[in-house]
This record gives sequence, C-alpha cells and structure tokens, in this order.
Amino acid sequence: MSTGEPVGIVLVSHSAQVAASVVELARGLAGGAESVPVAPAGGTEDGRLGTSPELVARAVYDVDRGAGVAVLADLGSAVLTVKSLLAEGDELPEGTRLVDAPFVEGAVAAVVTAAAGADLDAVEAAAQEAYSYHKV
Repeated sequence: MSTGEPVGIVLVSHSAQVAASVVELARGLAGGAESVPVAPAGGTEDGRLGTSPELVARAVYDVDRGAGVAVLADLGSAVLTVKSLLAEGDELPEGTRLVDAPFVEGAVAAVVTAAAGADLDAVEAAAQEAYSYHKV
C-alpha cells in the first residue's frame, strides 16, 4: 500500500481532552510531524466521557491518505468500539488497523515512525515495541 503519503493515526480515548493532549504530545515529541495526519477521537459527541463510533469513524476518514490508518485506543470499550467498526467491514476505510500498543508511548512511536515515511506495518511495529519500554 505504498502511496507516497504518510500513514494516518487516530487516538481513541474516553476523554476528548486526553485524546487531544496525546496528539499534541506525540506531535511535539516527533518534532511537530506536520506531514503526519493525526486526529483525536475522544469522548462522546455531546462532550461526556465515553467512546463514539461516529467520532472514531470521522477521525479515521479525516486522516486517511491511502497509506493506511493506525488506530490506538486507551481502554476496554474504546477498543471494543474500534473492533466493532472494523468488523462491520464498510464503516472504516480499507487499511485501517487497530494497533495493540500502550496509548501514550505507542502514539509517540507511531507518529515518529510515520513522520519518517514508514509504511503501516512499520508504524504498527514501532507502536507495539513501546510495550518493551521500561521506566526502571
């Protein structure tokens, strides 16, 4: 799926503020990564805590440039929401992938790797590798 375009990244959280803050952190730590389409999908459409399938789908379509979309989710029902959208088959663009990775560290690794021009497999691998980051 080499399009010359960057992989898109969506960060799904139960909180709009958390999703937006992790997008800001990942972009900042990746030197801005302006070329990488990254979008938050947090909370519900009416601003409460939760997960909205509509917000997730909208964010995925917003960042899709044809190179695939890596979706990272924070907690259980956010994961289930993404899995449900993927299972529908036509709710998300082809090449959308739920990535099993720690939310913050995985997001940073995904954005840095996408900014380097890597494909979806490499972005996913970098995000997953964040599980091995030890703090002590």
